[in-house]
Amino acid sequence: MKRLPHMIITRLFLVLLLGPLVLLAGCTVVGPKEELPLKQVTVEDLTALLRQRDVAVSSMKGLFSAKVRGGLIPILSRVEGTVYYRRPNALRLKGFTPLGGEVFEFVQADEWYRLRLPMEGKVYSGSQADLKDQGHLARFSQLSAWAIGGLLGANALAREETAKLVLERSRYRLDVYGVARGGHFPRILIRRLWFDHRLLVVQEERVGVDGEIEATIHYDDFRPLDEGGPVSPQALADAETRSLRPFKISLEDGRGPGALQVTFHELHQNQTITAEDLGQTL
Repeated sequence: MKRLPHMIITRLFLVLLLGPLVLLAGCTVVGPKEELPLKQVTVEDLTALLRQRDVAVSSMKGLFSAKVRGGLIPILSRVEGTVYYRRPNALRLKGFTPLGGEVFEFVQADEWYRLRLPMEGKVYSGSQADLKDQGHLARFSQLSAWAIGGLLGANALAREETAKLVLERSRYRLDVYGVARGGHFPRILIRRLWFDHRLLVVQEERVGVDGEIEATIHYDDFRPLDEGGPVSPQALADAETRSLRPFKISLEDGRGPGALQVTFHELHQNQTITAEDLGQTL
């Protein structure tokens, strides 16, 4: 058998030795994906955008499912539910076990609420400010209502609220201030909203009167309400002309270990919602 020439052997050795280094060097050329630049906006631009998204939905009904952890619902880790909403702030949520048993009914109108717990045979009602003191299921209902509000666009500023705009890394952050309960000054921070490059709200913090975070909410899987399928890149690129809403919302309770992930489906907007649908006939 003939032996390979010395020059060929040397070249093969160099290829085997340097080949992996060349590949590694080639890999380092590909850096992280460049983030898209933020649009130039003002506080007035963002508050107007929030208001437009809020008023775009006059009513909504549909189905959702929630994955629950942290003991918010004893024994259960998954809840199926229905939602009914009518502007300006009438809301009804009903939750069921995977087998169809009713877990809770939560009705909200202005600052009033009613919470019915069939599994416990109890009914609570009163001011929403006192809801957090009514146990785990009441807390779950409150967190669910905040998640639903994110879908509806209910994070628009009220008339008496003000805001400050902060540029935070690759996002805008809008700090929202309101008057403390009883109308006392100074104004207090009540929530923070983070906007991505599409000017969609992708994160929110609810802040209590004591300055502690009540809940941290993440918004994802944005889709137009008038379509049920995946969104095309063109639709995502033009958030200002389409009604994109988060169909997946993750929420962490700032007052305890509770957390839930809400996924919406079969949503119908701007249809007739009756008082019976809203549970207001009782």
